[in-house]
Amino acid sequence: MGHQFEAGADALVMDGRDHVATALRDMQSGETIRYLLNGSLETVTLADPIPFGHKVAITAVPAGADVRKYGEVIGRATADIQAGQHVHVHNIEGIRGRGDQAKKAGEAV
Repeated sequence: MGHQFEAGADALVMDGRDHVATALRDMQSGETIRYLLNGSLETVTLADPIPFGHKVAITAVPAGADVRKYGEVIGRATADIQAGQHVHVHNIEGIRGRGDQAKKAGEAV
């Protein structure tokens, strides 16, 4: 699968359905970063510092909604996430292979 990379982009979005971009360097709160989305160079202003390799929201995600990266669901938002916020274990939970989630729903594990 080929992907187009934009010179000077600060973050990488792998699929047009993604809610997050991956930081290509350490980034500071208040900084406006650039990323390529569906062939268009987009920007978002960071609400939080984002370490290299971590996720930044490029769109708002309400609490309880699925979060997409690589075009796939990677977890569920545990709080409202605004564009520009750091997306990590403090505001997203994994939902794959979660036996504790099955127990909460009253299902057999």
